[in-house]
Amino acid sequence: MTRRPVFVLLALAVVSAIAAQAAPASERMWVGFHDDPSYRWVPSRLDRIERSARDGATIVRLLVQWNKVAPERPRRPASATDPAYRFDDIDEAVRAAQREGQETMLTISGTPRWAGARAPNQMPRHVADFRSFAKAIATRYSGRLQGLPFVRFWSVWNEPNLNLFLTPQFDKRGRSVAPRNYAKLYAAGYAGIKAGNRLAQVAIGETSARGRDHHVRGLSDTHSPGKFAELVARANPRLRFDAWAHHPYPSTPALKPSQLVKWPNVSLKSLPRFETSLNTWFKRKSTPIWVTEYGHQTRPQDSLGVPYSTQAAYLRQAISMTRKMPFVGMFIWFVYQDDRGQPWESGLYTRGGSPKGRSARTFRAVAKPLDARNPTLSVRRGARTASVKLYARRYCANDPAGTPIGMTWRIFRAGRLVAVGQHRSRLLRDCTVTASLRFRRPLVSGQAYTGRVELNDANGIFLDRQLTIRGA
Repeated sequence: MTRRPVFVLLALAVVSAIAAQAAPASERMWVGFHDDPSYRWVPSRLDRIERSARDGATIVRLLVQWNKVAPERPRRPASATDPAYRFDDIDEAVRAAQREGQETMLTISGTPRWAGARAPNQMPRHVADFRSFAKAIATRYSGRLQGLPFVRFWSVWNEPNLNLFLTPQFDKRGRSVAPRNYAKLYAAGYAGIKAGNRLAQVAIGETSARGRDHHVRGLSDTHSPGKFAELVARANPRLRFDAWAHHPYPSTPALKPSQLVKWPNVSLKSLPRFETSLNTWFKRKSTPIWVTEYGHQTRPQDSLGVPYSTQAAYLRQAISMTRKMPFVGMFIWFVYQDDRGQPWESGLYTRGGSPKGRSARTFRAVAKPLDARNPTLSVRRGARTASVKLYARRYCANDPAGTPIGMTWRIFRAGRLVAVGQHRSRLLRDCTVTASLRFRRPLVSGQAYTGRVELNDANGIFLDRQLTIRGA
C-alpha cells in the first residue's frame, strides 16, 4: 500500500452558526519554481518535476507563448481542441506536476504574426484574438476535458513594463502608451480565462523590478513597476484581478534581498509600499501580491553571481522577508536547475544536476513550514461543526471528478484527542474535497487545536495532512 503526502489547502465555509476565515497568507504560501527548460524541453524533464516536488515545491510556473502555441491562425480560435494549437509540452508538464501534487501557474504572452504583430512583443491588431486564445487554453485546463488537469493559477503577459516584452513603451512624442495597451491586453486575457474556467485565479502585472519611465536614446525603453501599475489603474481602475504578480529581483545578483531601491522601482523590501499603493490606485481594501520570479545567480557559472553559500543564505532571507508580509501568497524562484537553454544561472542545481552547496537543502527547510497544502484555520469560539475544503490534487491524476474519497479526521488539543470522524466526499473538478468536522465540545477562544486528515481513494493511495485550528 502506497502512502503519499496529501495536498491540502483550505477555505472554511460557514456551517450552521459558524463563521470562519482563512489565516494570514504569511503563514502559508505557494512556493516553487519557474523553469520552462527543466520542466518542458530537456530529456530529464519529468525527473526534474518529480525532484522539485521532493525538494518541497508546491507550485510550478510555466510561460506559454501564444505565438509558439498558435503559429497559424486556428479555424476555431476559442476552441480548446483546435488542431492548430500545439499544447503537447504544456499538457505533459501540467500532468506531471499534478502527479506530484503540485499546482501549476500559466502565464500567457506573445503575439503571433497572423494576429497583426511583426514581433511577439507587440500588441495584436484585435485584442479579441487574444481573448479567444485565453478562453481556449483556460478551457483546456478547466478540469472539464478528460485527461487534462485543472489549472488554478494564471497571469497575463510577462514583464509588460519592459520594451523587450511589450513595445512600444512610449510613442514618438515620448508619451507613455504601454500601460494603457496592457490594460486592454489584460482585460481581454482575464475575460477569456474566466470564460474558459470561472474557478481560475488570475494575476495582473508580472512586472519587472525596475525601469526609467522616460525615453532614453540608445537604450531600451522601460517603465518602473510602480509608475506602470499607477498608469494601468488610471487607464482602467475597474480591472478585476486576484493578485498583482511581480518580479522583485535585486539590482545585481550580489545585492541582499533587503536592498531598498528608489521608488517607484520595487524590490522585496518595497513590497509593503507597493501593496498600499495598489490599494489606492485600484481602490481596493487589500491586494494580494504573488512573487512569481526571484533569484540570485551564482559563480563561477556567472561572473556577477554570488558563492553557493551566499545563494543559500539569500534564499532563506528572501522567503523569510516575504512570509512576514500577510499579503504575499506565493513565492517562485527562477530557476530550478541551470541549463544551456536558459542563460540565467540562478538554479539550485548545476547543469549536471549537482546541488549548489546547501541551496536545495535550504529550500526544502524553508518551504516545508509554509506548505500551502497544510491549512491554518481560525474558527469562531463555540463552534461545534465546520466545513473544510481540502486540496487533494494527487487524486486528479487517476480519479475523475465525482469519485468518492474516503477520509478519517482527528482533532487534538494539547496532544489529547477531542474529536474524530469518518465520511466520504466527492472529488471536485478543481481537485478539492470537503471534510465536515464535528467537535465534541465547543471550540475555546484563544486555544490552538491540531488536526490530521487522512484521505484515501479506491486505488489505495493515502494522503495525509496536518491542520492547525485556532478558536477565535
